[in-house]
Amino acid sequence: MAHAHVPFVGLTGGIAAGKSTALAALRRLGAATISSDEVVHELYASPEVRDLVVARWGEAVAPGGVVDRAAVATHAFSSPDERAWLESMLWPRVGARVQEWREQVLAQDPPPPAAVNEVPLLFEANMDAAFDATLVIVAPERVRAERAGARGHAAVAQRTSRQLTQEQKAARATFVVVNDGSVEQLEAELSAVLAKLSR
Repeated sequence: MAHAHVPFVGLTGGIAAGKSTALAALRRLGAATISSDEVVHELYASPEVRDLVVARWGEAVAPGGVVDRAAVATHAFSSPDERAWLESMLWPRVGARVQEWREQVLAQDPPPPAAVNEVPLLFEANMDAAFDATLVIVAPERVRAERAGARGHAAVAQRTSRQLTQEQKAARATFVVVNDGSVEQLEAELSAVLAKLSR
């Protein structure tokens, strides 16, 4: 049986722009969704990855055998070499898991309108070429600052410094959705994007 074509979409955006909210809205609209961050959470829960980070940085990064992501981030952001090690260990594993998920999505009957993968550093990691289309969620700085503050984002400046600006991401994206209103407004915008994808 020939697979239906399901557009493979990379979703990204600035910190606190509303990527997770957008991903949940796309799921409600019928899209198949996966979050690279959630895949990373699952990987950290696996004995294989836990043992690798402990071998690299010591028992303190996994108290009681559970990986402390904040402790891992502190080590990973401490130097380019440490970050490169973590990324080279995690990314191929994330890629394999996403590929497995895509194959499951393609086998669905009826097929979903799109398969959406949320990737925080989509453009920074030059992963956009892997997708049929890219979707960037942006929000005004004031709104993002309020949301980030409400969540108590530690090291936002440090993390943001590694990211392209919202404007740079938007310039490279196939679709840009501004998330500055209600969830219903966001859902309506995303519904329009799905309609364009399925043409």
